[in-house]
Amino acid sequence: MLLYVVDKIGFIEIRVTGTKGNLDLSPENYDIREIISILENAENLLYPGDKKDRPTISYNIEEGSVKHILKTSIQYIIGFNAIIGQISQVQNIDFLDFSTAKAFENIQDIARKRNYVFSIKTSIDNSYEVHVDRTTTFYRKEAIWADAEFYFYGKVTNAGGKDKANIHIFTDELGTLLINTPINFLKEYNENILYKRLGIRAKGKQHSETGEIDTTTLKFIELVDYQPTYDEEYLNTLIEKASQSWAKINDKDAWLKEIRGSYE
Repeated sequence: MLLYVVDKIGFIEIRVTGTKGNLDLSPENYDIREIISILENAENLLYPGDKKDRPTISYNIEEGSVKHILKTSIQYIIGFNAIIGQISQVQNIDFLDFSTAKAFENIQDIARKRNYVFSIKTSIDNSYEVHVDRTTTFYRKEAIWADAEFYFYGKVTNAGGKDKANIHIFTDELGTLLINTPINFLKEYNENILYKRLGIRAKGKQHSETGEIDTTTLKFIELVDYQPTYDEEYLNTLIEKASQSWAKINDKDAWLKEIRGSYE
C-alpha cells in the first residue's frame, strides 16, 4: 500500500482597502496589473532567495474590500509570521534581506500612490499583522547601501534581451544572477558564452553592515578569465620558479625561522 504525505498548508492574507473614484475597492474594479504587482511582491515576501525549487503558491482573490489569499507550505508561513511580528515591533525593514525589503517598499509605494491601506497577516493563530498606508515609512535607509565591485563565477544560462540585455549566470553561492549588460558587448563578442563556465566582473550595491548584495543593481564590467580545472603545467611552472628562488639560500631552516620571528 502506498502512502502519500501532503505538506500542511497555510496562507498569507494581503487585504487592500481604498476607493476607485467614487466606488469602494472590490475584486470587480481591481485592475489585473494591480493583481500582478501583488503576486510578484508576495513571492518575494515568502521566498526571498532562489525560487527554482520553491513550493507551489496558490492564489485566490476575495471580497472585503480586496483580499489576496496566497497558500503555500506552512513552514514558510510560520517564518513569514515571525518577520511581520518583528516589523510590527520595530516599525522598520532595515533588518530584512533585500528581496523581502524591496517587496515591502513596493507595497509602500502603492499605498502612497493610490491612497490604499494594506493589512498583511497570516493564517497562524493570533497572527501578527502589519499595516501599510500613506503615512507609514517602510523604506530602507539609503545610507547603508554602498557602491561595490564583485566577481561572480558560474555557468551562463541565458544572454540577450530585446531592449535591456542581461547575462544570466548560475552561481553556487547566490543562485541565478541577472547582470545588466550592454547590447553592443553581446553583439560584438565573437564567442558563444551560453552554457559555458565564466567569470564576470560587475558593479552594484552592497549593504555596508551585512555585506548583502542588491542583485537588482548589478551591471556588467567585463568577462574574467576563469580556469576552474586543475592545471598541472601551470602548477609545475610555479614550483620551478620557487625552486630557483630558494636555491640561493644555504640554510633554509634558519631563513624560515628568521622570517617567522617569534610566531612559533
